[in-house]
Amino acid sequence: NQKREWEGKLQPACPFCRHPSPKTQEEAKIKFMKRVEKNDPVAMTHFGRKRCREGNYVGAFEYFAKAAELGDVEAYYNLSHLYREGEG
Repeated sequence: NQKREWEGKLQPACPFCRHPSPKTQEEAKIKFMKRVEKNDPVAMTHFGRKRCREGNYVGAFEYFAKAAELGDVEAYYNLSHLYREGEG
């Protein structure tokens, strides 16, 4: 798709929704939250990591657990890290 976009001089598109890339940070947050609401496991894992950085380990655990249920391998790894650190 990137090659097709480059050769056709098309705007880069989101691989999830195929819409043009957001122009502002606020637009990006809105699109990201839509992905989380639609149970995109990659977006949920990313959101879980964000919660970890904020120190909200309970929220992070919930997002990682849901993403792991949906089959995201990285979410499983992050869950194991939370358990190892005693936060899970």
